[in-house]
Amino acid sequence: MARIAGVDLPPSKRVEIGLTYIFGIGRSRSLSILEKAHVDPSTKVRDLSEEEVVRIQRVINQEGRVEGDLRKAVSLDIKRLIEIGSYRGMRHRRNLPCRGQRTHTNARTRRGPRRAIAGKKHKVGKKG
Repeated sequence: MARIAGVDLPPSKRVEIGLTYIFGIGRSRSLSILEKAHVDPSTKVRDLSEEEVVRIQRVINQEGRVEGDLRKAVSLDIKRLIEIGSYRGMRHRRNLPCRGQRTHTNARTRRGPRRAIAGKKHKVGKKG
């Protein structure tokens, strides 16, 4: 099993897809990494040689932040927005969407499950 950037890649998947299991690597970045490392994207992860894994790791280290470093950078960016009191920082603090989505309806993923309001009952319509 290939282990790159602290992540075990799934052995049954193609390398192109397997690299996307690493935080900070999507499909396009995965393809560019494989191109620079001279590895065929259609190869299965279990069929990678040690030399190919080392080449992929080397390219990822040269390209920039992934996994822990990237997560830390993102959390520091959010913390900075909160500290300076920007609009986006306020939305993060209140756990609301900060990219302009509507919240009157929807946004349940970000806001969490509905809270029951005391005294408000669900109306039952008549049949007929």
